[in-house]
Amino acid sequence: MSTQHYEISRILPDAMQTGESPLWQPQEGALYWVDIPAKTVHRWHAASGAHSSWLMSSDAACIALAARGGLIVALRTGFVHLDTTSGAITEIASVPYDTSRVRCNDGKCDAKGRFWVGTMYEPRDQQLGEMLCLERGKVRTVWSGGMTVANGLVFSDDHSLLYHADTTSHTIRRFPLDFEAGTVDVAQMSVLKTFSSDKQNNYGGRPDGAALDVDGNYWCAMFEGGRILCLSPSGEILRDIALPVRCPTMLAFGGDDLRTLYITSASHGRSASELAQYPWSGCVLALRVDVAGKFEPSYLD
Repeated sequence: MSTQHYEISRILPDAMQTGESPLWQPQEGALYWVDIPAKTVHRWHAASGAHSSWLMSSDAACIALAARGGLIVALRTGFVHLDTTSGAITEIASVPYDTSRVRCNDGKCDAKGRFWVGTMYEPRDQQLGEMLCLERGKVRTVWSGGMTVANGLVFSDDHSLLYHADTTSHTIRRFPLDFEAGTVDVAQMSVLKTFSSDKQNNYGGRPDGAALDVDGNYWCAMFEGGRILCLSPSGEILRDIALPVRCPTMLAFGGDDLRTLYITSASHGRSASELAQYPWSGCVLALRVDVAGKFEPSYLD
C-alpha cells in the first residue's frame, strides 16, 4: 500500500454544507460541483480562480456534462439543463418517486451518453433506494431496492461492470452491465469491499462517492473516515490518504493532465467539536497524485 506524502490545499475558503459531485470540464479548465442542501451548483476556474454559482429550485444532488454545453443537474424534483453561459434552466424530466421521502443522490454518465443516478431513501430504515437512468430526455428505473443511500457509481473501461456503493451498508458492489441495453444483472452482483460498521472499534468511515483512474482502480471517499482510498479491481487497498476533513463525500480527477484529485466534503449536521478539529470541513480540497484519471462522458439529448 502507498505511503506517499500528499500536499493538500483548498481551492476556495468557502465551506459547503454538503459539497458533492465534483466534475472537471476540460474545455473550460474548470471544476463544477454542487452543494446539495444549499440547492446550488458551483464553478471554479482553475487558472483564474474565478468562482460562480447558480441557485436551483430544489436539492441539487449531482451533475453531468451536457454534450450541447452546460450541465445536466439531477434535482430532488427532476432533471434540468443548466446553461452555464446564460444561467437559463430548462426542465427535462420529472422523477418517479415520492419527493417528500426520496431524492436523487450520486450519478455519472456512461459512454453512450446516459445519465445514471442512484437515489437516497431519506428515512434510512429500509432499502428502498433505486437506480434511475436519464436517456434521451426520458427517465426509467433500472432497478429498485438493495440500497438505502446510492453512491460510488462508476463504469469499468470495458463497459462490462457497474460499480456502486450503498453507503448505509458500508459495501461497494459490482454488477454485470449490458452496455448496449443499459441494464444490469442484479442477481449476479458481487462485493468489491465491505467496511466495518463498528464505530467503537476499527472504524474507518463508509464509502461515498468514487472515480476510476486509467488503471481501472476505484478511488473512494470514506465519509466519517477522514480519508480516501484507492482500491484495486480485486478490492486490495493500494492507497490510503488522510484528509484534513472528517467527511469527504466524492472525488474527481482534473487538471490538464487529470492528475489533480478534487475532493468535496460536508459540514452540515456535524458537531461543533468536529468542526473545530477539522476547520476545512465543507471545503473542496485538491491534491496531486501519480496516476491520471479519465475524462467523464457527456449526456446526449
